[in-house]
Amino acid sequence: MIKRVLLGSLLAPALALSVPAVAAADMASDVAAVNHGWAHITYEVKGSSTQTKALDKLAKDAALVVARYPGKAEPLLWQGIIVSEQANRANFFHKLGLATKARDILQKAYSIDPNAAQGGAAMSLGVLYFKVPGSPLAWGDDDKAGKLLKQALAIDPEGLDANYFYGDYLLDQGDKAAARSYLQKALRAPHDPLRPVWDAGRRREVRALLAKAG
Repeated sequence: MIKRVLLGSLLAPALALSVPAVAAADMASDVAAVNHGWAHITYEVKGSSTQTKALDKLAKDAALVVARYPGKAEPLLWQGIIVSEQANRANFFHKLGLATKARDILQKAYSIDPNAAQGGAAMSLGVLYFKVPGSPLAWGDDDKAGKLLKQALAIDPEGLDANYFYGDYLLDQGDKAAARSYLQKALRAPHDPLRPVWDAGRRREVRALLAKAG
């Protein structure tokens, strides 16, 4: 019901503009720790039960980072990502509640700064809106999803994640040709040496989706 979500690299200049230099460095480091923890759990930890326990611990860490930097978009963004992943792994009775919690957290990040983390809030919200079922079962909305994902792509047109998730959306809409174009563009994105686990894992997911797109 909810697919795992990973955002683009942190936008360090935006952090530096909004808080003092030392605080900006601390926040970037704390958010990066959540970021790397997510990638490790997603792509390296084996076993569903072990992953779930590690994710629950990371969710608590992410909440602490949010409390440490009130009113900042980036910590909220990553808290929303972790809660989205919890929704992805939850049982049927908890999926929608966690997805709604993730949406509300990400909406708050978006309202603070829609351009934070290279459009990450718009992108992650877009993914939630097209992965969650629509009315009458839930609040998913393909039209809203498309607008948000296009917004994220406009902010980061060459990005691995922005192109991957828009390609995923287009494939879900049945447009295989356009989906292949964006997925191929995602693979041409520059590699990120600072986030090798995410970079390699995401590219595997892009290739798997390309195979489905024919």
